[in-house]
Amino acid sequence: MCLIGISVTSVSRPSPGRVGSTSLALVLTGILLLSLNLRPAAVSVGPVLDELRDGLDMGAAEAGLLTSLPVLAFAVFGALAPLAARRIGPHRVTLLALLAVVVGLAGRAVVGDDLAFLALSLVAVGGMAMANVLIPSLVRLHFPDRIGLMTAAYSTSLAIGLTSAFLLTVPFADWLGSWRWGLGVWAILALACTAPWFALAAHDERAETEVTERSVSFGQIARTPLGWAMAVFFGLQSLQAYAVFGWFATLWRDAGFGAGTAGALVGLVAGVSIPLSLWLPQLVARPGDRRAVLLAIIACYPVSYVGLIVAPVSLAVVWALVLGVGMSTFPIALTLIGLRSESAGTTAALSGFTQAVGYLLAAVGPFGVGTLHEATDGWTVPLIVLAALSVPLALVGAYVGRPRTIEQQLPRTALIDADA
Repeated sequence: MCLIGISVTSVSRPSPGRVGSTSLALVLTGILLLSLNLRPAAVSVGPVLDELRDGLDMGAAEAGLLTSLPVLAFAVFGALAPLAARRIGPHRVTLLALLAVVVGLAGRAVVGDDLAFLALSLVAVGGMAMANVLIPSLVRLHFPDRIGLMTAAYSTSLAIGLTSAFLLTVPFADWLGSWRWGLGVWAILALACTAPWFALAAHDERAETEVTERSVSFGQIARTPLGWAMAVFFGLQSLQAYAVFGWFATLWRDAGFGAGTAGALVGLVAGVSIPLSLWLPQLVARPGDRRAVLLAIIACYPVSYVGLIVAPVSLAVVWALVLGVGMSTFPIALTLIGLRSESAGTTAALSGFTQAVGYLLAAVGPFGVGTLHEATDGWTVPLIVLAALSVPLALVGAYVGRPRTIEQQLPRTALIDADA
């Protein structure tokens, strides 16, 4: 059987902890459906942020916190995901994480209190964060010989979910009569996508963890230059992404566009990453030095920001397209997590460290952009700061783009069993 070009019979033989080859189609389906739900919880509030603030009487500080919640959740809950996966099983944790997304999305759509909305948003993005950390290790576990292709597949699915949240939240809200429905509809999608994970969670009861596989701990990754470089790279690109997703719909509304058009422009930014997410991970996974490609993509950030300062309305579509190319650093970062480790356990630890530390750094993005916007009553200063931050992103990108692994930067005696 073949799905999106991945033959389930072409994957290397199962080891302890992997499902059998007959279940790989179910794993693939589960990963793609899960990826579809890993961004609406975070980004669907952007297109209706003004209506949401009016409806909940939410102040500027709370709105800044709301746009920062996803990155804070990644920093906290993402760090817990590898340990939870070792204790109760990766498929079980993924199922629980997806159910948390359902509960959080559904609950926040009906509450009338701003603090309750923030708390339930934290539940939703916390589940999203844990699942997001575990996906690279699930790919390494079940598809060790297809990391580039599988990363392309699930990052494309993720991009589709992201784009859909931007493009459809306002139309759903208008059609169903309230911004609450515009947000709540994403809980229905998440619930529908839990089905394969109930079957995969049952697998954790039967399968042992990969006791024969060597891995490194979360703390040991923190003692490697590559671990920190990956975290900084992931953090700086996520800072850019969540600043855009949290505030650029407001930026375009302030420029004179309506809510639907502003949401569509941010959706266009996200939509550009759909074809690029399908191609770039496979390109990066090929042998050889791919740093030139990475640096060319990063250069799109300052170009788009300067363009938005100069011509935010007449060339809005052009700058949205250029910015979308720049933001395709995200699927590259996910691919590098799989390529810079040699086992599923190490991938989970690297993913957890990279995303926990990286998103803690990224939390400065949406909160800082909101603060600068409030302080200057405009968007020029925030855009200049975002453009300047592309410089350190390029520098650290040049380092992580060189082929190497975490294990190569640790002495052999430092390796520990994956279930230790």
